[in-house]
Amino acid sequence: MARVYLAGPDVFLPDAVAWMGRKKAICAGFRLTGVSPLDDLPNEPPAWAGLPEWRRIARRNEAHIRGCAAVIANLTPFRGPSADVGTVFEIGFARGLGLPVFGYATVATAFLDRTLSSIGGGRQAADGSWWDPDGLLVEQFGLFDNLMIEGGITESGGTVICDDQDRWHDLSVFERCVQTAADALGAAASPEVPS
Repeated sequence: MARVYLAGPDVFLPDAVAWMGRKKAICAGFRLTGVSPLDDLPNEPPAWAGLPEWRRIARRNEAHIRGCAAVIANLTPFRGPSADVGTVFEIGFARGLGLPVFGYATVATAFLDRTLSSIGGGRQAADGSWWDPDGLLVEQFGLFDNLMIEGGITESGGTVICDDQDRWHDLSVFERCVQTAADALGAAASPEVPS
Protein backbone atom coordinates (compact mmCIF):
# COMPACT_ATOMS: atom_id res chain seq x y z
CA MET A 1 0.00 0.00 0.00
CA ALA A 2 1.25 3.47 -0.90
CA ARG A 3 2.15 5.66 2.06
CA VAL A 4 0.60 9.15 2.21
CA TYR A 5 1.58 11.88 4.65
CA LEU A 6 -1.41 13.49 6.37
CA ALA A 7 -0.46 17.17 6.69
CA GLY A 8 -2.61 19.66 8.53
CA PRO A 9 -3.45 21.45 11.75
CA ASP A 10 -5.34 18.36 12.97
CA VAL A 11 -2.37 17.74 15.30
CA PHE A 12 -3.63 20.63 17.45
CA LEU A 13 -7.04 19.06 18.12
CA PRO A 14 -7.62 17.95 21.73
CA ASP A 15 -8.20 14.37 20.50
CA ALA A 16 -5.49 14.49 17.85
CA VAL A 17 -4.29 10.88 18.19
CA ALA A 18 -7.81 9.43 17.93
CA TRP A 19 -8.66 11.82 15.07
CA MET A 20 -5.56 10.79 13.13
CA GLY A 21 -6.51 7.17 13.79
CA ARG A 22 -9.85 7.79 12.07
CA LYS A 23 -8.07 9.40 9.12
CA LYS A 24 -5.68 6.43 8.88
CA ALA A 25 -8.65 4.03 8.85
CA ILE A 26 -10.18 5.94 5.92
CA CYS A 27 -6.85 5.74 4.07
CA ALA A 28 -6.63 2.00 4.71
CA GLY A 29 -10.10 1.59 3.19
CA PHE A 30 -8.65 2.98 -0.04
CA ARG A 31 -5.52 0.80 0.17
CA LEU A 32 -3.31 3.66 1.34
CA THR A 33 -1.22 3.83 4.50
CA GLY A 34 -1.79 7.13 6.28
CA VAL A 35 1.28 8.56 8.01
CA SER A 36 0.58 11.06 10.78
CA PRO A 37 2.96 13.82 11.89
CA LEU A 38 2.39 12.36 15.37
CA ASP A 39 3.79 8.96 14.37
CA ASP A 40 7.13 7.81 15.74
CA LEU A 41 9.88 7.59 13.17
CA PRO A 42 11.27 4.07 12.87
CA ASN A 43 15.05 4.10 13.23
CA GLU A 44 15.16 7.72 14.36
CA PRO A 45 18.85 8.68 14.54
CA PRO A 46 20.11 8.54 18.17
CA ALA A 47 21.81 11.93 17.67
CA TRP A 48 18.37 13.56 17.46
CA ALA A 49 17.74 12.77 21.15
CA GLY A 50 19.86 15.76 22.16
CA LEU A 51 17.92 18.21 20.00
CA PRO A 52 15.13 20.43 21.31
CA GLU A 53 11.67 18.92 20.77
CA TRP A 54 10.72 21.41 18.06
CA ARG A 55 13.74 20.40 15.96
CA ARG A 56 12.99 16.68 16.43
CA ILE A 57 9.42 17.28 15.28
CA ALA A 58 10.57 19.22 12.19
CA ARG A 59 13.15 16.56 11.24
CA ARG A 60 10.71 13.72 11.92
CA ASN A 61 8.00 15.27 9.74
CA GLU A 62 10.41 15.88 6.87
CA ALA A 63 11.60 12.27 7.17
CA HIS A 64 7.97 11.05 7.13
CA ILE A 65 7.30 13.05 3.96
CA ARG A 66 10.44 11.65 2.28
CA GLY A 67 9.12 8.14 3.03
CA CYS A 68 5.75 8.73 1.38
CA ALA A 69 4.42 8.56 -2.17
CA ALA A 70 2.16 11.62 -1.76
CA VAL A 71 0.84 14.22 0.67
CA ILE A 72 -2.80 14.80 1.59
CA ALA A 73 -3.04 18.26 3.15
CA ASN A 74 -5.81 19.77 5.27
CA LEU A 75 -6.07 23.34 3.95
CA THR A 76 -8.97 24.36 6.20
CA PRO A 77 -8.20 27.96 7.23
CA PHE A 78 -6.34 27.95 10.54
CA ARG A 79 -5.96 30.96 12.80
CA GLY A 80 -6.51 33.33 9.89
CA PRO A 81 -7.80 33.38 6.32
CA SER A 82 -5.26 30.88 4.98
CA ALA A 83 -4.09 27.33 5.57
CA ASP A 84 -1.81 26.45 8.49
CA VAL A 85 1.70 27.74 7.72
CA GLY A 86 3.35 24.48 8.82
CA THR A 87 1.11 22.59 6.41
CA VAL A 88 1.99 25.04 3.63
CA PHE A 89 5.70 24.40 4.30
CA GLU A 90 5.08 20.65 4.07
CA ILE A 91 3.29 21.13 0.74
CA GLY A 92 6.29 23.05 -0.59
CA PHE A 93 8.69 20.45 0.80
CA ALA A 94 6.73 17.65 -0.88
CA ARG A 95 6.58 19.63 -4.11
CA GLY A 96 10.37 20.08 -3.97
CA LEU A 97 10.70 16.30 -3.68
CA GLY A 98 8.46 15.83 -6.72
CA LEU A 99 5.61 14.25 -4.76
CA PRO A 100 1.97 14.70 -5.74
CA VAL A 101 -0.05 16.73 -3.25
CA PHE A 102 -3.80 16.56 -2.71
CA GLY A 103 -5.53 19.26 -0.68
CA TYR A 104 -8.92 19.55 0.95
CA ALA A 105 -10.79 21.97 3.19
CA THR A 106 -14.04 21.94 5.11
CA VAL A 107 -14.60 25.58 4.15
CA ALA A 108 -15.50 26.62 0.60
CA THR A 109 -15.46 30.43 0.91
CA ALA A 110 -13.01 31.99 -1.56
CA PHE A 111 -9.65 33.35 -0.35
CA LEU A 112 -10.57 36.94 -1.30
CA ASP A 113 -13.72 36.89 0.83
CA ARG A 114 -11.93 35.27 3.80
CA THR A 115 -9.08 37.79 3.55
CA LEU A 116 -11.39 40.82 3.38
CA SER A 117 -13.36 39.47 6.34
CA SER A 118 -10.20 38.92 8.39
CA ILE A 119 -8.93 42.48 7.81
CA GLY A 120 -12.29 44.12 8.40
CA GLY A 121 -12.91 44.89 4.74
CA GLY A 122 -10.90 46.82 2.24
CA ARG A 123 -11.18 49.40 -0.50
CA GLN A 124 -12.22 48.44 -4.00
CA ALA A 125 -10.67 50.52 -6.77
CA ALA A 126 -12.48 51.55 -9.95
CA ASP A 127 -10.75 48.71 -11.84
CA GLY A 128 -12.25 46.13 -9.43
CA SER A 129 -9.05 45.44 -7.51
CA TRP A 130 -9.17 45.24 -3.71
CA TRP A 131 -6.72 46.99 -1.38
CA ASP A 132 -6.22 46.40 2.33
CA PRO A 133 -6.12 49.12 5.03
CA ASP A 134 -2.31 49.33 4.64
CA GLY A 135 -2.70 50.12 0.94
CA LEU A 136 -1.52 46.68 -0.24
CA LEU A 137 -3.16 44.76 -3.05
CA VAL A 138 -5.33 41.80 -1.97
CA GLU A 139 -4.89 38.66 -4.09
CA GLN A 140 -8.04 37.89 -6.08
CA PHE A 141 -7.70 35.05 -8.54
CA GLY A 142 -10.89 33.27 -7.50
CA LEU A 143 -8.87 30.52 -5.82
CA PHE A 144 -9.37 28.79 -2.50
CA ASP A 145 -6.07 30.04 -1.06
CA ASN A 146 -2.88 31.81 -2.10
CA LEU A 147 -2.01 31.09 -5.73
CA MET A 148 1.29 29.41 -4.82
CA ILE A 149 -0.49 26.85 -2.64
CA GLU A 150 -3.11 25.95 -5.22
CA GLY A 151 -0.62 26.29 -8.07
CA GLY A 152 1.86 23.95 -6.40
CA ILE A 153 -0.81 21.35 -5.72
CA THR A 154 -2.19 21.51 -9.26
CA GLU A 155 1.27 21.38 -10.88
CA SER A 156 2.12 18.32 -8.75
CA GLY A 157 -0.74 16.43 -10.38
CA GLY A 158 -3.02 16.83 -7.38
CA THR A 159 -6.19 18.78 -6.78
CA VAL A 160 -7.97 20.81 -4.11
CA ILE A 161 -11.41 19.72 -2.87
CA CYS A 162 -13.45 22.16 -0.77
CA ASP A 163 -16.89 21.87 0.75
CA ASP A 164 -18.63 23.63 3.64
CA GLN A 165 -18.81 21.12 6.48
CA ASP A 166 -18.32 21.12 10.25
CA ARG A 167 -14.83 22.63 10.22
CA TRP A 168 -13.01 20.43 12.77
CA HIS A 169 -15.40 17.47 13.08
CA ASP A 170 -16.14 16.31 9.54
CA LEU A 171 -14.16 13.73 7.56
CA SER A 172 -16.34 13.49 4.43
CA VAL A 173 -14.25 16.00 2.45
CA PHE A 174 -11.07 14.26 3.59
CA GLU A 175 -12.52 10.94 2.40
CA ARG A 176 -13.25 12.39 -1.04
CA CYS A 177 -9.67 13.68 -1.20
CA VAL A 178 -8.31 10.26 -0.20
CA GLN A 179 -10.41 8.67 -2.98
CA THR A 180 -8.90 11.14 -5.47
CA ALA A 181 -5.37 10.43 -4.22
CA ALA A 182 -5.92 6.65 -4.30
CA ASP A 183 -7.21 6.83 -7.86
CA ALA A 184 -4.24 8.97 -8.94
CA LEU A 185 -1.77 6.65 -7.22
CA GLY A 186 -3.48 3.56 -8.64
CA ALA A 187 -4.23 2.29 -5.15
CA ALA A 188 -7.96 1.68 -5.41
CA ALA A 189 -11.02 2.38 -7.47
CA SER A 190 -13.36 1.94 -4.54
CA PRO A 191 -12.99 1.57 -0.79
CA GLU A 192 -12.80 -1.79 0.88
CA VAL A 193 -15.93 -2.60 2.84
CA PRO A 194 -15.25 -4.16 6.24
CA SER A 195 -16.90 -7.56 6.70
